[in-house]
Amino acid sequence: MSSFVLYTITGLGLAGLYFLLASGLSLIFGLMSVLNLAHGAFFAAGGFAAWWVMDSVTFLSPGPRFLVAIGAAALVGTVTGALVERGLIRRLYGKHVEQILLTIGLGMAAVALMGGWFGYDPRLLTQPGWFTDTTEIAGANIPNSRLLILGVAVLLLVGLMLFLSRTRHGLIIRAGVENPAMVQALGIDVARSFTIVFALGGALAGVGGALGAVYFNGISPSLGTAQLIFAFIVVVIGGLGSVPGTALAAALVALTQVYVNNYVATGLGSISVVILLALVLLIRPQGLLGKAAP
Repeated sequence: MSSFVLYTITGLGLAGLYFLLASGLSLIFGLMSVLNLAHGAFFAAGGFAAWWVMDSVTFLSPGPRFLVAIGAAALVGTVTGALVERGLIRRLYGKHVEQILLTIGLGMAAVALMGGWFGYDPRLLTQPGWFTDTTEIAGANIPNSRLLILGVAVLLLVGLMLFLSRTRHGLIIRAGVENPAMVQALGIDVARSFTIVFALGGALAGVGGALGAVYFNGISPSLGTAQLIFAFIVVVIGGLGSVPGTALAAALVALTQVYVNNYVATGLGSISVVILLALVLLIRPQGLLGKAAP
């Protein structure tokens, strides 16, 4: 029983990372039909921003320093997302082949740039002592870092839902996902909403990168790219543009991966996730909480 609890909470911690990477990706594709293959670079950039703060801002104790690191990761992700949308993607709306080629090249260039600057070996993130301690839950000693990642992901999920349902820009974004032509016909500044979505997606990925450096005990230039395939699977399973669907799919994908790796055979977790994707596409092509195309 204790092993099951440990695997479950560890899996939910991984689900939190998948959600942070996939939620922005889902909104970007759902609203703007942009398949951003450079999104993993936002994740890595946030991770390196957090690493730099933890390594350099030594006048703060580790706890407050980590809060600053999370803020720096979110800021780097926000700025990167907004600049990419304004400077590159905005010129290519409706040109899907060009978008794919551009974002692939941008992702590869970003990995190479971070590799040249920071090196390709993982950089270990200094962590507050509390992170390495454990908390006993139902007889299982759960690493506090997993509880932190899960808690932050839940808070950001709630914050994102409130933003989408209670603010003007959030309502515009939701309407744009449902019917972008109608939003434009009403004279709403859709371009600004597009930038906000990219910036929001970058911020979530940046925070995910900082927490990913904790979960994986380090950050490397290719870490975000390696996790991007799982993020795309989460987006498809959850349903394009559906934040609750993304959260549900992130939990399903991560728990499937962890359970299969630990109870069946190590290494089969990724294969089981692909099988899960195939089953969802056969039974419900629009995703768990997505809407079928008219």
